Amino acid sequence: MTQPRVDEVLGVDLEDEGDTSPAVAGERPVETVTLAIILAVALLLMWDNWRTGARWDSTGPQSGYFPFYVSAIMAGACLFGLAKLLRRWNRPDVPFVRREQFKRVMQVFLPTLFYVPVTQWLGIYVASFALIAGFMYFIGRIKAWKAVLTAYLFSAAMWVVFEIAFDVIMPKGPLERAFGY
Repeated sequence: MTQPRVDEVLGVDLEDEGDTSPAVAGERPVETVTLAIILAVALLLMWDNWRTGARWDSTGPQSGYFPFYVSAIMAGACLFGLAKLLRRWNRPDVPFVRREQFKRVMQVFLPTLFYVPVTQWLGIYVASFALIAGFMYFIGRIKAWKAVLTAYLFSAAMWVVFEIAFDVIMPKGPLERAFGY
């Protein structure tokens, strides 16, 4: 018996070589902006750690010694990346993400973004149940009863681990309050 391919199980084409949808963003601008932001953060961290003390004194390293040098390494890596980008600036840019790929990313990102404030209103267990069941049914195209059962079992296991085993305070909603938790 042969195993089904992953794309046959999920019902989607995982290969993007044939994706000819327009590019949403090019690789060069995305890399440039990302490296510039990380470089700015690294320089800010270097300045702050130098201000708090990044030297060696009679008792050993000051509190900013190690973070300063980690930030310096991070800044150096960003400068290296920017120099590498400048060397190949005249080459044609390739797409970083195409419209169809971006659509799939948004199918996961937007519900997850919505999940964060809903967690504060409904509680983590009910919100997690809805997120998991929704992903399985709408994106994974799993039968509704399997999605609901899996989401319920996961949320129940999460409740047992956090509420019973480790007694961790988690965001609670009206359902948990109705049961006295």
